[in-house]
Amino acid sequence: MTPDVAELERQHRELQLPAFDLDDAWRLGSLIVAEARQRGLAVTVDIQHGEQQVFHAALPGTSADNDDWIRRKAAVVRRFGEASYLVGERHRAKGRSFDLDPVRYAAHGGSFPLLVRGTGMVGTVTVSGLPQVEDHLLVTACLARHLTER
Repeated sequence: MTPDVAELERQHRELQLPAFDLDDAWRLGSLIVAEARQRGLAVTVDIQHGEQQVFHAALPGTSADNDDWIRRKAAVVRRFGEASYLVGERHRAKGRSFDLDPVRYAAHGGSFPLLVRGTGMVGTVTVSGLPQVEDHLLVTACLARHLTER
């Protein structure tokens, strides 16, 4: 199921963490990698805490192009404070193209803000390698699972 803007906004409200530290980054990143391996997906996974890259894994079948997509999708999240897919879908719903520099920004699914309740955004979690909806769904499903396992 392809999420609409209302569903993406619901995810933004609900997928918030009580806290997020480097151990959480390792657990979340490892969870995404394990899920991708189990499903045979060729993805690159990246987690940023502030400006620090705290987790990065490239699975077989990926390339440096995935790193570039991660950089550009995460830049959208840092600029707007919302999932890269939500930013892109809002533009598409209004019949507008996303017109920020495509060398720096990609409003495509796969990057999600790491939101801590009472604090705000502390980083990003990003996946690249699948069609944008699937990248987004992999991130949000694993983030939801991380919340329940915490």
